[in-house]
Amino acid sequence: MTEISSKPKQAAEFRLSTAPRSQWLDVWDQFKSHKGALVGMVFFLFIVLAVFVGPYVWTLDGQYVNFRARNLRPGWAHPFGTDQLGRDQLARLLAGGRVSIAVGITAMSISLCVGTLIGVLAGYLKRLDGVLMRFTDLFLALPLLPLLLLIITLFRDTLRAAFGPESGIFLLIVTVIGITSWMQTARIVRGDVLALKEREFVLASRSIGTPSRRMILRHILPNVLSPIMVSATLGIAYAIITESALSFLGLGFPSDFPTWGRLLYDATDYLRDYPERAIWPGLAISFTVLSVNYVGDGLRDALDPRIRGR
Repeated sequence: MTEISSKPKQAAEFRLSTAPRSQWLDVWDQFKSHKGALVGMVFFLFIVLAVFVGPYVWTLDGQYVNFRARNLRPGWAHPFGTDQLGRDQLARLLAGGRVSIAVGITAMSISLCVGTLIGVLAGYLKRLDGVLMRFTDLFLALPLLPLLLLIITLFRDTLRAAFGPESGIFLLIVTVIGITSWMQTARIVRGDVLALKEREFVLASRSIGTPSRRMILRHILPNVLSPIMVSATLGIAYAIITESALSFLGLGFPSDFPTWGRLLYDATDYLRDYPERAIWPGLAISFTVLSVNYVGDGLRDALDPRIRGR
């Protein structure tokens, strides 16, 4: 009797020991094997933690004007020095990082939503494919930087009056960057959807009468998460660079509202005497973008089942 009763227990233990390994653990193992991606992720998390938690540790106000302390070199009181108005450069760098990263994440979200929507519709609905792809080609053919400058020049004062000088410019910049950077995501997602909709599981689901909306949400979208996540990381880097370029050209946020690009723009007049004013925000932009690009590279390898496990 004891031998019979132990058989179900042994079978249960066997099933537990042979439980399938989580796919996300395989993804994490492959991601960890990419040393550059791991270092990039740690550095990007450090930057995010520094710009959002740093002001609670370094409590100096980046907007406080102190003419007695203007143009100071880096020292114990001001590790990154002060500007021509005596404002602490470290505090302004942390404040500018919050704005730049917020712009990058928000603009990336807009770009990702638009690109994914157009890519899925173009790939799944054949009657919309030609129209949406020609629309995508039209945006790809536009000179983006002159277009950005034109849109900001036309709508900057209107949005400032409606939402305030800071919120209005923030909404304008993230919207403009988002609606001019979705084309690559749309093309990548469309290509994956075209391949997926001919797979056996999609054909089987279609044969039992699954509606198109459910087909897209349950079968198509989960299988195109890999290129979407990679596009997300690259979109953050692109948005940070674009915002920095606009601020450097003087068309971004107000002069008293620091971003990394604005700090670079303010440092150009003092580049010969105080080069460190341009070095710190330049390094912050470069290393942040580089770390995000490495994370995207690692995610591409980790989420590709053909590469995973090598």
